[in-house]
Amino acid sequence: MATDEDTAAPKKKSAPKVSTSEKFLRLGLIRDWDFALHLPLRYEDETQITAMRELLPGTHAQIQGKVINFQEKRFNNFRPYFLVTLEDDTGRVVLKFFRFCDKKTLAVGNVVRAYGEVVAGYLGGVEINQPRVRKAADCPADLPSSLTPIYSTTEGLTQPVLRKRIARALLDLDLRETIPAKYTTPLALPAFARALNELHTPSPITPTAEFSAHRTPEWRRVIFDEFLAQQIYLRQSRTEKGHLTAPALNTEEHMLTRAFSDSLPFTLTGAQKRVTDEINAGLSLTHPMQRLVAGDVGSGKTVIAALAALKAVENRGQAAVMAPTEILARQHFEKFSAWFNPLGVSVILLVGSLSAAEKRDALEKIASGTAQVIVGTHALIQTKVVYHRLVLAVIDEQHRFGVAQRLKLMQPNEEGWVPHQLLLTATPIPRTLAMSYLADLDVSFLDELPPGRQPVTTKLVSCTRAPEVLNAVAGDITQGSQCYWVCPLIEDNEKADLTAAVARETAIRQAHPELRTALLHSKMPAEDKQAVMAKFAAGELDLLVSTTVIEVGVDVPNATVMVIEHAERFGLSQLHQLRGRVGRGSGKSVCLMLFDPELTDAGKARLKVIRETTDGFEIAREDLRLRGPGEFLGARQSGAAAMRFADPSSNQDLLKWATYTAENWLNEDPAAAQKFAARWFNKNTNYLQA
Repeated sequence: MATDEDTAAPKKKSAPKVSTSEKFLRLGLIRDWDFALHLPLRYEDETQITAMRELLPGTHAQIQGKVINFQEKRFNNFRPYFLVTLEDDTGRVVLKFFRFCDKKTLAVGNVVRAYGEVVAGYLGGVEINQPRVRKAADCPADLPSSLTPIYSTTEGLTQPVLRKRIARALLDLDLRETIPAKYTTPLALPAFARALNELHTPSPITPTAEFSAHRTPEWRRVIFDEFLAQQIYLRQSRTEKGHLTAPALNTEEHMLTRAFSDSLPFTLTGAQKRVTDEINAGLSLTHPMQRLVAGDVGSGKTVIAALAALKAVENRGQAAVMAPTEILARQHFEKFSAWFNPLGVSVILLVGSLSAAEKRDALEKIASGTAQVIVGTHALIQTKVVYHRLVLAVIDEQHRFGVAQRLKLMQPNEEGWVPHQLLLTATPIPRTLAMSYLADLDVSFLDELPPGRQPVTTKLVSCTRAPEVLNAVAGDITQGSQCYWVCPLIEDNEKADLTAAVARETAIRQAHPELRTALLHSKMPAEDKQAVMAKFAAGELDLLVSTTVIEVGVDVPNATVMVIEHAERFGLSQLHQLRGRVGRGSGKSVCLMLFDPELTDAGKARLKVIRETTDGFEIAREDLRLRGPGEFLGARQSGAAAMRFADPSSNQDLLKWATYTAENWLNEDPAAAQKFAARWFNKNTNYLQA
């Protein structure tokens, strides 16, 4: 007979404890210089306590008072939210918590100190949403003498621990000037040590708005130094690349490219013709082309890549096309096969889900040269893959690959040369960013959409109206449409009040069992993902609940409705990418972006940008302003030195002077210039080699 002990469920293993050093490592913080240059995201003024009657909407403030009321409420069947009323000698204020709240600290009768953004209350007065709270008894008696810096952090790493480590780094480092004064004096820049210390611990009289906008002399000094370090590395990188060779391809129009162009059911746009000419010019040289083609969603990058691949084939070479996901790789394979097979060009697929026999066959064809165009994922760069004569590597959605992965397609062959490289991105990159951050690459802009593209209507809707949205979508589906429903998470996470894809798909099935619904996310096996996408593309599914795995490449012309939950959690360019999954056919399309009803005014302004424009380059400029160049380009994956603070679009004077300084300083004292740059970027970084 089994005992309770025998039948009890096995205990879950506790997650391994993560050390503080490991948490620092997640943020890229290793050297003292890394900590010193980990500058605050913003500042909080905890140097004073504001009387409640003096609170003004749109400001941040610190208050102290007694808890006189605590309420737990629910809206419809959503998770609870909490209303806490504080009182001081001058008035009352409501604290509102949407995701979590420390009930013990906020017990009625406790005196607490709270800091947060003041907003106008729905019923008059003011509120503070999701403030940081502490018992007043636990707070220091003396208020701070400087503004409190708030740093980007990671799970389990508190602000006090981070501040303490940064303070130690500032004490231990040698912050003496290394840049010759003749380069900093003309711009009236402060000493680097003074600038750095002021940015980490500014005084209460500091103009916080100017600091937040990176317009103070201290910020200008840091931005100049970052630009200068970047430009130094760019010049070193160009010097290193100058020693590489590549096969010069004959790019005159031959039979294959002529036949391919004649077979297309459309005429190339002016932008496509211009970019094709720029690519051909690079392919004809004896040093490797490294060209990035930046184009908006639907601008026709795949056709550009096909024309380049045919040039490789016409020159008795091979072209490899690498995509970040198997879904996208298979779509490219199908499209290239439909285009090239009638021309007698062999196209094969190499992805991880192939059987052992299929992989063996593919590898043999690649090694023998039978395979002329090879489409795949990272499987293309595995050690077992031996190319016969690879002359062109095409990397789609280049920011989705790590630098090491992309460099494997640039290794010298037995003859000592490397293939040309064509990088594609559907993220429209602002020209000012390309001029600086991507200065080591040739950049082409596909800034013209093919004729006939249907505009997508974008609407912003509160998340509280999700049931109404679903009913409307169900109505559209009955008229023959298909719908994407995108959620930011796969499964429910108690730490994030977001609708999970799994939960949403279940809710849709229950509310509308007549709809053919399926789920798609990154944790599914590759064959399952492919099967789901194949059914959706074939019209066998009505509604696809997905994470952002469908962000790039997936092309279903009949899908005319896109719903994005918690749109405020996505970057603007990512929202634009998702929106671009619809409007690819002849029917009218709509994108519904559901947002948190308690979204701040700043958050609403962000979403207004995506609602009012479909110009990807304009959206990219706004995304760059909001998120910074490093995050915008996926710098953690790119292998490039991340531009954390410098914005080429708004700091052009500093960029221009940094370019001049780098050139002259490297000529005068290259060792000193390189030592300076090492402050900013790891010397082992293979800078912009991708």
